Amino acid sequence: MAEIKSHEFDGFLQNAARNYRLFVIYGPDRGLVSERAAQIAGKTGVDLNDAFSLIKLDVGDLQNDAGRLLDEVNAIGLFGGEKLVWIRGAANEKALIDSLQIVAETPPDASFVIIEAGDLKKGSGLRKVAEPARTVAIIPCYADDIRALNGLIDTELANENLRIAPAARQTLLELLGGDRIASRNEVRKLALYCRGQSVIEEEHVLEIIGDASAISADDAVDAILKGDSESFLRAIQKIASSKTPMFLVLQGCLKQFQLLDTMRAEMDEKRLAPAQVMQTLGRHLHFRRKPIIEQALKTWSAPAIAREMNRLQSAILQTRQRASLEETIATQTLLATTLQSARKG
Repeated sequence: MAEIKSHEFDGFLQNAARNYRLFVIYGPDRGLVSERAAQIAGKTGVDLNDAFSLIKLDVGDLQNDAGRLLDEVNAIGLFGGEKLVWIRGAANEKALIDSLQIVAETPPDASFVIIEAGDLKKGSGLRKVAEPARTVAIIPCYADDIRALNGLIDTELANENLRIAPAARQTLLELLGGDRIASRNEVRKLALYCRGQSVIEEEHVLEIIGDASAISADDAVDAILKGDSESFLRAIQKIASSKTPMFLVLQGCLKQFQLLDTMRAEMDEKRLAPAQVMQTLGRHLHFRRKPIIEQALKTWSAPAIAREMNRLQSAILQTRQRASLEETIATQTLLATTLQSARKG
């Protein structure tokens, strides 16, 4: 198994990626999955602007045609040269698993395969095939930790010859982390806003990004967890009229579900009541929000929380890819989550 851990990825990309033909990139951070897939694609040497060399497929294309991946991998390019078959949206589809098993046993000489997947659990079909295969590079992508976020901030600000004050960095870190692409775009927005300055101060961060922590955003997230669609729609209207970037509400909701995920895992593992978990993992919460979180822990199961996190992460990525539809995507996704909460409650 060639599993590339987060801290190893940059070195792997520079030194060893070209030694592999098959890549499975998965994890709950959809933005990071997409970013790393694009970085690997750039290292293959395939012309990504050539429609004959780059074949992009949705996993649904394989379900409708089980042999499609094998056909594409083994087909000779119209003008020769190497090809890249890039599959997105994978989970544990049988057609993909069966095809990958065949390709992994006999890797292609003139083709690369990149598979982008969601959060694959240990023992899932796709991982069962990929992990034992020495011919497959497996790259898990989890939400950035503090070290990774600091590295992202330093890299992006260095490109603009900017420095950041300690207090500003701490505030910025508190507002980032749910999704790599979203985090990168927020740091770039901050750098653009501060172009011409020498040092970014805390007030700069609050002016351009800090709106995400406004009470209206908190109100929206609380309404979502309570399943109160009327309160949610009022909060969303207030947020939209204030010109707050809507994806930041998505990110705030995602962070809340990530906390629920951690708490629920603690409950299930140690057989604790929600109130007991709140005394440890929920100590930092504002007292007014504690009853809301405790009630959510009673109604949301671990699998349901995982599904909702995947949906929120996917929506965050969509808002980055289709900026003109950001408000529509965010509102529809968050309203769906609100209705889920109402049904569970």
